[in-house]
Amino acid sequence: MTDLDWTVIGVYLVGMLAVGAYIGRKQRSRKDYYLGGQRMPAAALATSTIATQCSTNSLLGAPAFVGFVAGGGMVWLQYELAVPLAMLALMFLFRPMRAGNFISIYAFLEERLGSGARLIASGSFQIFRGIATGVTVYGVALVITLLVDVSYTQAVLILMGVTVAYDVLGGMRAVVVSDVAQVVLIVVAVALSLGLLIAELGGVAPLVSERTEALDLSWGLTGDSDYGLWPMLIGGFFLYTAYYGCDQSQAQRVLAAKSTKATERVLLLNGLLRFPLVLLYCLLGLALAAYALQSDLVQQLPAAESGAPNFNLVFPVYVLETFPAGLVGLVMVGIFAAAMSSIDSALNSLSAATIEDFVTTRRDFSERKLFLLSKVATLGWGLFAVVFSYQVERIAPTVLEAINKIGSMANGPLLALFTVALVAPGVGQHRAVAAFFAGLLANGALWLFAPGVSWLWWNVSGFIVSLLLALLLASRGTVIRPGSLVAPSRSRAVMLIGMAGLIFVVCLAFSLLARHG
Repeated sequence: MTDLDWTVIGVYLVGMLAVGAYIGRKQRSRKDYYLGGQRMPAAALATSTIATQCSTNSLLGAPAFVGFVAGGGMVWLQYELAVPLAMLALMFLFRPMRAGNFISIYAFLEERLGSGARLIASGSFQIFRGIATGVTVYGVALVITLLVDVSYTQAVLILMGVTVAYDVLGGMRAVVVSDVAQVVLIVVAVALSLGLLIAELGGVAPLVSERTEALDLSWGLTGDSDYGLWPMLIGGFFLYTAYYGCDQSQAQRVLAAKSTKATERVLLLNGLLRFPLVLLYCLLGLALAAYALQSDLVQQLPAAESGAPNFNLVFPVYVLETFPAGLVGLVMVGIFAAAMSSIDSALNSLSAATIEDFVTTRRDFSERKLFLLSKVATLGWGLFAVVFSYQVERIAPTVLEAINKIGSMANGPLLALFTVALVAPGVGQHRAVAAFFAGLLANGALWLFAPGVSWLWWNVSGFIVSLLLALLLASRGTVIRPGSLVAPSRSRAVMLIGMAGLIFVVCLAFSLLARHG
């Protein structure tokens, strides 16, 4: 890259720091820091949510899958079919959660079931999301080292130094403002690239190929395909409902809305606006594939660990090889922006879960001290992500590809736990928590003994096992009165047993990764 490109990147990064510092001046409380004072418009919150989802992994992975991966193509769009359905379900789920005026989504579980359920669900989120954030840092920093002449440590410092700084300074409002700007940059970069590719190809005709087929009607039960329509539609519905409704990193944006109606508007806009952005990514993949047939683009790609071309880098390599100075910097800013938009929200939500679920429930601090601890927790999770990113390769070589599988082990059981709290709190905390861990173990058994079953089905199986077992256990014992809480000593025992079980499941997941890596 030229000095002009680095100048463009530098101006953007400094601008993000300035935004965080400016927004953070008027913050005085945790509600300001974590929810933006619940004063942000629904459109901005929906855009921020989309930015988190359609991040660097999608920006690089979708064009590679659509244009170059065997068995790929426009079937990638099947991922999006379940999103609007999940948003409709969450409009129902979020009504009582929004009425509670919570900062942490897991406080709803304590209100309906007990403090043990809250701590287990929050601990589960923090373990899985903290690990996933470290993996994201590793993946993005690795891409940066392959694209520009910097070391891995330098890439991490550039990426995380700015992201953590404006996150600590500005909180959720800075996250949302930066995410909106980042989505604009991503769309501009991708649309500009797609326009130039079509012009160079002489029209859209070269884009038409066998990869335009958008449906794969397989069931994903016999190893035929992990990405058939039915596992994506049915499993995807449970995945997205759990992710947007039970994952603090997504739910926090919904809780930050001004009112219940604004909450529903955030969900509706997210369901409608996400598809066009993913479609743009997919069209870019078709255009890059058509361009590769007329050039030596594939030969210019860095090699992956297997020795094959690393197709995940096809978009940035095309930009580096063909774009003029200045525009290269703009597209690289788009890649930086996509990475930051997924990391900043994760750090803020991890901090929220730590403070709200594990600090405020245990000790009585002043609001000012809790506000300062919120910033410290954000910084702490940022440091954790950086440190963990250096350990990713030592855990298992396939962890980058398999991190979604680890999350899918917990999505269904977690959704079942919230469903019990929502519609049948009389089941009681102990039964609901026992059923939650049974769902985790059931999914672990599927991973170990039924490798032909698509991991997308785990979101369904975990939900069904957990929900049915919770109801079965309740039917065989004394039903606890809805809304009642267990005694603090019993809650602590439930929490300790549950966290031990959760650690066991995480160890099982990583041992399976190492076994199949």
